[in-house]
Amino acid sequence: MASMLHLFLVLGTLMVVSAGSFYQEFDITWGDGRAKIHNNGQFLTLSLDKASGSGFQSKNEYLFGKIDMQLKLVPGNSAGTVTAYYLKSPGSTWDEIDFEFLGNLSGDPYTLHTNVFTNGKGNREQQFHLWFDPTAAFHTYSILWNPQRIVFSVDGTPIREFKNSESIGVPFPKNQPMRIYSSLWNADDWATRGGLVKTDWTHAPFTASYRNFKADACLWSNGKSSCASSKSRSRAWFSQELDSSSQNKLKWVQKNYMIYNYCTDTKRFPQGLPVECRTA
Repeated sequence: MASMLHLFLVLGTLMVVSAGSFYQEFDITWGDGRAKIHNNGQFLTLSLDKASGSGFQSKNEYLFGKIDMQLKLVPGNSAGTVTAYYLKSPGSTWDEIDFEFLGNLSGDPYTLHTNVFTNGKGNREQQFHLWFDPTAAFHTYSILWNPQRIVFSVDGTPIREFKNSESIGVPFPKNQPMRIYSSLWNADDWATRGGLVKTDWTHAPFTASYRNFKADACLWSNGKSSCASSKSRSRAWFSQELDSSSQNKLKWVQKNYMIYNYCTDTKRFPQGLPVECRTA
């Protein structure tokens, strides 16, 4: 029993699995009371009205990990609103891994917008509709980030894979630790139908809800990663790739629910598609 306890303590110092309360894991960073933590830290809500939105960020920084969060999005007429949930490093040459949920008129589908930034450069958007109503119940939105790939998943179904293509000159986020951020804000100048549909403030306040955060991840602290040793890098997610079943699910989503892919937008890139698209 003592040896098992010792092993647990050793592994715990190498790689941290966080599933604590929102009080323990996050700081509310803006919104003047519009962001609230409920149920002894088990539940968080962000709200938006005409005066302001709101947001929070993780206390920890991460350099690789598997991040899960359950969200229930703004119901009803959410046109003009954006609920953002993403990883981001500081500075002018930042890295970023984005989920953004673009609201819409009642009855019309949300647009799930994804992007990957490296060294301050993005322009790698893929957008999807979802195969369910994301306002009716909580759903799990996950980011798998390891040295080989980034995988965006919804309820365990992969919707996008961004592979490490450094061998052909494409930068990949691997050196900059990132925090988790989330915010609910007004973006009616672009979010819904390119800005044609404006936010209807008679429906305010708009509210998005969060629960069941989990991070199986490498913590970054004082300039060092908690995954510095080879033993800590033996966790399954650190070298995880998509098996044949996951690849089939990814193809199903991209065939049936993808509505925009930068890798096929020849009008946007008249000089040629980005190099990672040409080798995909």
